[in-house]
Amino acid sequence: MLVSLLLAIAVAGVAWHFWWRGDLPPGMPRRWYFYYLGALLLAGMAVAPWPRLAMVVLSLAALEIGFGIGGRVFERLGLSETSLLPANEWADMRFTWHPLLQAVPIPTPPEESNPHMRHNSRKLRGQERTPESLAGKKVVALFGGSTTYDQGNGDGDSWPERLEALLGPSRHAVINHGMGGYASAEHVIQTAFYESAFGRRPDCAIYYMGWNDAHNAHIANLDPGYADFHLPGQVDGEEARRIGGQAYSISPTLFYLTRLVVLAFDTVRPPTWPTGPMRSAPDPALEAIYARNIATISAINRQRGIRTIWVGQLLNVELLATKPSSSPWVQGVHSRDLWAMVERLNDAMRREAEKLGDVYIPVAIDTFGPGDFVDEGHFNAQGALKFATAIAPQVAEACP
Repeated sequence: MLVSLLLAIAVAGVAWHFWWRGDLPPGMPRRWYFYYLGALLLAGMAVAPWPRLAMVVLSLAALEIGFGIGGRVFERLGLSETSLLPANEWADMRFTWHPLLQAVPIPTPPEESNPHMRHNSRKLRGQERTPESLAGKKVVALFGGSTTYDQGNGDGDSWPERLEALLGPSRHAVINHGMGGYASAEHVIQTAFYESAFGRRPDCAIYYMGWNDAHNAHIANLDPGYADFHLPGQVDGEEARRIGGQAYSISPTLFYLTRLVVLAFDTVRPPTWPTGPMRSAPDPALEAIYARNIATISAINRQRGIRTIWVGQLLNVELLATKPSSSPWVQGVHSRDLWAMVERLNDAMRREAEKLGDVYIPVAIDTFGPGDFVDEGHFNAQGALKFATAIAPQVAEACP
């Protein structure tokens, strides 16, 4: 009884702290987590006359408190990169597993009238299209990772939508094939098998990439298709598993146990993240794979009569320079050295484009600052408009 009472007081204090800060909205997973803890502790008090049963209930409560609240404390102290404390919103699954691409968007249900980011029936971000609506227009397909998907902006503010508006929606249709985490390996697959959409092959294809390829930097014996690290990591990175995610669970212990089941039995197991000292040197093996993927994409498009346009990746260089350690996404490279690595990939892209006769659009990094990004590399609304405006003239010239 005393243990239950002490734990209840501690949990109530933490819950009050979250409530006082406005981090405990009603109906959300985090509030239900504290209700759940309260119910466990009340149950522990109720079964106090039966010590063995009380021990089971209190042990479960201690695990839930440790994984949830304790994990949050460790995260705030910098001792852990993540926390199992439930979030302040219900996270519906927005992506699903794909045999080749590992994760793709789930179409937005028609009854969802005003989604922040709509996925159409082709499992792409953006509005629904028809062959009739595309008739007589130049179709521009965009490929890239989350910076092309444009996860920093809601519908209406993303740079693909801004680009279509600048090109003229009566003359051009910009279709966004971007997806979080996708690197050049996925773009080879997309180009080969999924480049057409809504019954139309694109007239031009734009590739804005580089950051996600750097994710594979300095991995020993790097697989040429990124199949031993990057691709398996996409399944959890985009929460595309049917089990093992936090989307519907208010129990950190249940989440942890399902992760153990995934590690033990699931065919697609999470990759082992690279360890060792951070490096600032170039990675010739990665750059060679990157250049080969660019040449492959270009060859496929050339055979189909599709104009290929390349745009080098931009990052929030000033923010990266202030980071004391590596980026969570590119753990083998110190944050202050990440731009130099991505810049080398941009140079490789430019050289390959020139050699292949493709279009390369240089966008000056010094025209973008921290006020154009929401984080290390995703645009805010201002940055999205600035980026679209920077590339629109050359896109219009290459795809008239």
